[in-house]
Amino acid sequence: MTNDRRPTTTKSEKLFARAERILPGGVDSPVRAFKAVGGTPRFIQRASGAHITDIDGRTYVDYVMSWGPLIHGHAAPGLVKALNAAARRGTSFGAPTDLEVELGERVRRLMPAIERIRFVNSGTEATMSAVRVARAATRREKIIKFEGCYHGHADQFLVQAGSGLTTLGVPTSPGVTRAAAADTLLAAFNDLASCERLCEAFPEQIAALIVEPIVGNMGVVLPEPQFLEGLRDLCTRYNVLLIFDEVITGFRVGSGGAQGWSGVVPDLTCLGKIIGGGLPVGAYGGREDLMRLVAPSGPVYQAGTLSGNPLAMTAGLWSLERLSKGLYRQLSELGAILAAGLADAARRAGVPLQVNGIGSVLTPFFTSTPVKNYQSALRCDTARYGAFFKAMLARGIYLPPSQFEAWFLSGAHTKRDVEKTIKAAREAMAEISVSR
Repeated sequence: MTNDRRPTTTKSEKLFARAERILPGGVDSPVRAFKAVGGTPRFIQRASGAHITDIDGRTYVDYVMSWGPLIHGHAAPGLVKALNAAARRGTSFGAPTDLEVELGERVRRLMPAIERIRFVNSGTEATMSAVRVARAATRREKIIKFEGCYHGHADQFLVQAGSGLTTLGVPTSPGVTRAAAADTLLAAFNDLASCERLCEAFPEQIAALIVEPIVGNMGVVLPEPQFLEGLRDLCTRYNVLLIFDEVITGFRVGSGGAQGWSGVVPDLTCLGKIIGGGLPVGAYGGREDLMRLVAPSGPVYQAGTLSGNPLAMTAGLWSLERLSKGLYRQLSELGAILAAGLADAARRAGVPLQVNGIGSVLTPFFTSTPVKNYQSALRCDTARYGAFFKAMLARGIYLPPSQFEAWFLSGAHTKRDVEKTIKAAREAMAEISVSR
């Protein structure tokens, strides 16, 4: 289908109006509502490879890719065939299957720090369960997280900074109690000193430090040299467990995840996205002595009827089996071309832009200063991103509907897709430069 520049998407608009009468905000996850960029969300009808098509028949090059899991692209024929075969055998048993064992063993081979693993149904389940294990193991209650890092919607993670940059957390969302938030301490990403101050201020009270080793949830932000190593040393010195939230980075930045990329070994790891191949999944795992605490081996209770679902396990196995050096090389090459093309398009138009990225993941930030943490991310021109988003959408490019999200490439993206995106970006940058 060819795209046009008509301002309306009639069927999407009508369906969104219906959705708002049954779903809160018309969506089942907030960012989908386009609140950060304006306009009506596109309701997607089908997808294939690197492209999605909405119910109005418009086709786009997709850089959301279901927020990361589709490293092999949409509806890969081999995956669809494997899922069809698995569904014919049964979609859910509430009992163990060999698929769970096989996927667990494969994850351990790729990430040796995960000596034992428990599959769950979402990244939120994974992170909240990992923190529970850490609290049980240390007999401490407080945790450290970083401003701008998102670890799911469990109460303990929905906090913001209080009076100072490094302080006790206060609730971000109504419904989260102050008591729950008070056990979460806030530090600044890429600021090791802010973590050390917390460890000194709360001796023998901190169970765990949880971090996205490469941030994806304030947009892509890479750790400064020695930052992750510093966190590891700090946690070891203060007997704090180090949790890597690799829900996004796991198998995205390489077959060993961010821990393989950095060489830093966490005590516990949280996974998701790719290990479900686009189906709902999460996992947490780590040192054997810690994971032995999880029921039924130990006293830390966590359960899930659909955990280890055979369809999700099938998709995960199919996806992980097809990771290769060639795939990562291809993704890195395309990612570098795209990042350079976006930067060049902005330079030509005189639009301030910083592009952060690694491999197949990137974020263009509309700011003139480097983005190294949440505070610098907040200085971005979100209105300009919204205008850019709309201009790109009109040209057949589907981007994350928020400045503070990552773009994802897949093995299905081609150089032609990227060249089309760069051409659209040049036109869009020129358009938003004039409009402001």
